[in-house]
Amino acid sequence: MKYAIVAMLVMIPAAMIGQGLFESASAEEQKQSEGINLDISGYGRGSGYLGFENYDISSVFGEFAFQGKVNMNSAFMFADIRFRGGYRFDESSHEFQLKEMYAGFSGDRFDALLGNQIINWGRADGFNPINCITPSDYFFLSGEPDDQKLSNFMLRLKVRFSSQIELDLIGIPVYRPSIYQYELFDLGEKVSFADMILPEQSFENSSLAARLNFEFPEAGFSFAWFRGYNPDYSIDVQNIDFSTGIPEITNVARPYFKNMIGGDITLPLRSWIFRGEIAHNITTDYKEHMYIPNPDLYYVVGLEHSFRGLNTILQYIGRYTFDFTKLEEPVSADPDDPIAQVEYAEDLILYKAELFARKSFYQQKETNHALALTVSKAFAYDTWNMELTGLYNVTSGEYMLRPKISWSISDALTASAGCTYMTGPDEELFSYAGPVLNGAFLELKVNF
Repeated sequence: MKYAIVAMLVMIPAAMIGQGLFESASAEEQKQSEGINLDISGYGRGSGYLGFENYDISSVFGEFAFQGKVNMNSAFMFADIRFRGGYRFDESSHEFQLKEMYAGFSGDRFDALLGNQIINWGRADGFNPINCITPSDYFFLSGEPDDQKLSNFMLRLKVRFSSQIELDLIGIPVYRPSIYQYELFDLGEKVSFADMILPEQSFENSSLAARLNFEFPEAGFSFAWFRGYNPDYSIDVQNIDFSTGIPEITNVARPYFKNMIGGDITLPLRSWIFRGEIAHNITTDYKEHMYIPNPDLYYVVGLEHSFRGLNTILQYIGRYTFDFTKLEEPVSADPDDPIAQVEYAEDLILYKAELFARKSFYQQKETNHALALTVSKAFAYDTWNMELTGLYNVTSGEYMLRPKISWSISDALTASAGCTYMTGPDEELFSYAGPVLNGAFLELKVNF
């Protein structure tokens, strides 16, 4: 049934194209006079991702993507549909992905959109503290980082007070989490993961967000608010079983509820561009549950400049944790007492799990500091493009490098290659993620 529906969705626009090819000129003119506009595009690509450590071949797939937009006077519809088949982490993978699909109305002062949508809030590059809306599949490996973004079903309203001031209102009735495949991490043979505990579907657990955006020639800035379950999350310890003598640990991923208030700004300074973004994340019950982070400030500041054609973006990413208390490693009360040893083992397991959760929120210390640098350059009349992105976390000692080169072979055909490498000290996040996600990629893509 699923593939029958997919076939119909593809055949309908194809039939519309075929009809357009054989229509008379007068019929085409009639369509234009009625205000109907059809825009169709898409691509086909092959993508391979070769692993450096845990996997020889992390991901290989072929993909067909179809994007279509229909405008009928003030009404419109947009669809981004993808078909993908291949292998991911040694398992066969065949997917139909409804990347986006929504319908709406657009007027001079008001827009209304309903359906599966991807929202990109924030003016900073790559790190967006105020974007608490868009979930991601962090284990989808390809040459395009935006491929990881997932859509939410939402109602979105846009109110334009003028050409420079716009209010964006969003309601998300059903929570959609990001995808973390913790089971791929080497956390120990006796560590397993239960199914994620999702919030109950109710109006009380739905998400609401608003952004008041200003676009002036001198500067652009906005104020944002979010209330709901955060797409990104961490783990909790569900059970510790000592029946076999060696503790068997069952962890579970659990989303948490938060409020966020924040804003962003873009400020041109002659040939430089300054960008800033900040969010105050507000949570409760964080002292009772390790999967709930403390309230914090998450902020990004960056400078963008072109040095003789070399586009450069330098960013500082920081986080300040409120009500911070240092996590103390437990000590055995009596090494000769079996009961005390069991209690010590349980306390140690909970300590390490909570420390992992804190690291996933970058709250292992009261402040967290990181630097990111992206440089890119096009040459040979924009036929080639080279890009290098680097990230260094000063607090944890982790770093990541991602070089990429793209070649526009023709107007329709593009080849790209690169790699991702991340590492860090033992028991830091990148020391777990690196062996799974590190690798080199090669893609060939045809657009139409």
